[in-house]
Amino acid sequence: MAGGATFWRRAADLYIDGFRNMTVGRRLWALIIVKLIIFFAVLKLFFFPDILATRYDTDAERADAVREALTAPHDNSNTNTLYYE
Repeated sequence: MAGGATFWRRAADLYIDGFRNMTVGRRLWALIIVKLIIFFAVLKLFFFPDILATRYDTDAERADAVREALTAPHDNSNTNTLYYE
């Protein structure tokens, strides 16, 4: 078992030392992280709207709608009652 622990320790040291000694790579990683944050923020805003907030006024109505969608008998022709009413 000691050999397995040594392997993981050496692998972790390799990555830690590699990230510590980067110069240009740090800017590239920062750019990648910023792009991912922007990308997912745009996806959330434009492609995944809050359907429950637009159709129901109160949290109780939203909870009832979700509860009904989860516990109602499933109809194969209509896969999601919250979105395809």
